[in-house]
Amino acid sequence: MRAMHIRLINPNSTASMTAQALDSALRVKQKETHVSAANPVDTPVSIEGQADEAMAVPGLLAEIRKGEGQGVDAYVIACFDDPGLHAAREVAQGPVIGICQAAVQVAMTISRRFSIITTLPRSIPIIEDLVEDYGAQRHCRKVRAIDLPVLGLEEDPEVAEALLRREIEAAKREDAAEAIILGCAGMSSLCDRLRDATGVPVIDGVTAAIKLAEALVGAGYSTSKVNAYDYPRVKGPALVACA
Repeated sequence: MRAMHIRLINPNSTASMTAQALDSALRVKQKETHVSAANPVDTPVSIEGQADEAMAVPGLLAEIRKGEGQGVDAYVIACFDDPGLHAAREVAQGPVIGICQAAVQVAMTISRRFSIITTLPRSIPIIEDLVEDYGAQRHCRKVRAIDLPVLGLEEDPEVAEALLRREIEAAKREDAAEAIILGCAGMSSLCDRLRDATGVPVIDGVTAAIKLAEALVGAGYSTSKVNAYDYPRVKGPALVACA
C-alpha cells in the first residue's frame, strides 16, 4: 500500500514561507504520510487583500492540476484567506483544505468562544466573511490584527511574537476567548511558544489542515463531484468580436 501524499501549497511566491509551513506540517504528520510543498513563482510575494488573492488563484490552480498528474491524495492551501478554495475543489479529486476553515473547525470543537489574530487590519473583514461562511460567527468573538505585514513575521520574529502575545492576552481579557487561532500561515512556527506562554489553546491552521487531510484520506473520502464541485466543463476558445 503506497504512502498517503499530501501537497501543501503556499499561494504566494515566497519560498521561505513555503519552507516554514512545510516544517510545521512535517512536525505533526504521521510517520507514513508523505507531505510535499510547492508555491507558484508568478504570484504576489505575500497575500494581503482581495487583489493579491485574485492574482494568486491562477498559479494555485496550476499547482493543483500538477498535483493531480502526480497522484497527490489531498491538498492544503497554506494561506489564511483560503484563496481559490472552492475553485481548487472543482479541479481536485481528493480533499482540498483551507487552513482558515480547518482552524475554525478545530476551535469550535475544543472551545465555545475563540478569537483570531491576523497580520494587517485590512485582513479583518476578509476573515470575518470567512467565519460567517463557515458558520462560526456565533463562536468567533473577535478578529484582531497585530498591524505587521506578512513578510514582517519572518523579518523580525521576536517582535511578531511579542505583538501576538499582547493580542492573545487582550483576547483572553476582553473577548473571553477560550482559544486563539493564528490568522496567518507565517505564524505557524510561533504556535507552541505562544501556547506555553499564554496558557490558552493556540491553533495553527497548517497543523489543523494537515491532520484533517490525513483523517479524510484515511477514511476514504474524496471531493464530491455532484453539482457544486464537479470538474470544470470543457470549453472552447473565446470568440473575439469583430468590428
